[in-house]
Amino acid sequence: MNKDVIVLNCGSSSVKFAIINAENGEAGLSGLAENLGNNDARLSYKLNGEKVQRELPAQADHAQALNVIQQVIDKTGVKPIAIGHRVVHGGEKFKQAALVDNSVLEAIEKYAVMAPLHNMANLKGIVTAQKAYPELPHVAVFDTSFFQSMPQKAFMYALPMELYKSHGIRRYGFHGTSHKFILDSMAKLLQKSVQETSIISAHLGNGCSVSAIEQGKAVDTSLGFTPLEGLVMGTRCGDLDPSLPTILQKQLGKTADEIAALLNKASGLLGISELSNDCRTLEDAANNGHEGALLAIEIFCYRLAKYISGYMVCVPSLDAIVFTGGIGENSSLIRSTTIGYFKHFGIALDEQKNLDARFGQGGEISTSDSSTAVFVVPTNEEWVIAAEAATFS
Repeated sequence: MNKDVIVLNCGSSSVKFAIINAENGEAGLSGLAENLGNNDARLSYKLNGEKVQRELPAQADHAQALNVIQQVIDKTGVKPIAIGHRVVHGGEKFKQAALVDNSVLEAIEKYAVMAPLHNMANLKGIVTAQKAYPELPHVAVFDTSFFQSMPQKAFMYALPMELYKSHGIRRYGFHGTSHKFILDSMAKLLQKSVQETSIISAHLGNGCSVSAIEQGKAVDTSLGFTPLEGLVMGTRCGDLDPSLPTILQKQLGKTADEIAALLNKASGLLGISELSNDCRTLEDAANNGHEGALLAIEIFCYRLAKYISGYMVCVPSLDAIVFTGGIGENSSLIRSTTIGYFKHFGIALDEQKNLDARFGQGGEISTSDSSTAVFVVPTNEEWVIAAEAATFS
């Protein structure tokens, strides 16, 4: 039986796309249209293992990119059963994936105030894809849904209650599809049901988050009202004194939007190192004695270790600490430096296993006598989206 699903992830200037088998997660086609709106807009994809590069019209927009993507998909001969769309913010309304109708489109637009760059791009992708594939069910899969199980003590800010009641000001969390995939994968690895599985999951990439998952439910997470709170990230600052934006506005003479850009696009690993937001570049530079790179890695791991240790109070029956995402899956240095802070907890890594767990090779990396197991699990957010979309076909 056909289980192929088109998965679309529309960013502010890009469209990630794939055809995923919802049953086994295999991707017959995957690709990326990038630099949309610019003169160097381009499309690259991999079809049955073969890589293809295509130029797009200068300043191509999402609609033009999706038109070319549709041509690529149609040439494969695949007959998809549904289209799954990644949507960043679903507010409190969406506790699970939703079949797209006018009310869902209106809600996505409403929640764009919480994720303006992401939700409006997601919305544009859905509307364009509906025109291209009007006969297929379109399913919105929200980053925030997985965290709707968090208790109030975890998601409420210590602000006037009216701000929550009238404006929805609370912590929502993101990377939900990744943390859900890791939960499901760890349940299988541990030979437990999802409802019996308790982990601390660290999704580390250009965006980073840690989630505490107790008996199959998210009980806390590091990202908040927006994807800025929490860990040090590639270009995002993470936690900081809330007075700083106002002070920086006055001292630097910048607008609120300019300060927001500084915190989101010029901070994090890039801001500290004054070199790069790419962990691979920073590790190479650190090996050559670059002080900024060394400091950026040290701060990144220290903040990560504090969050993981803090979430141990949320998950008293902890089965494992899990690393995923581009950095989490591939940087043995980040993992060893972070877990190095847990010696007094009796948590330790097997050096060789940690070195070997890279480039798609996961598994347990802790020593046999470690008090808590530590795993690396490659994530597959697209499979989660495909699997949820398939249930509506």
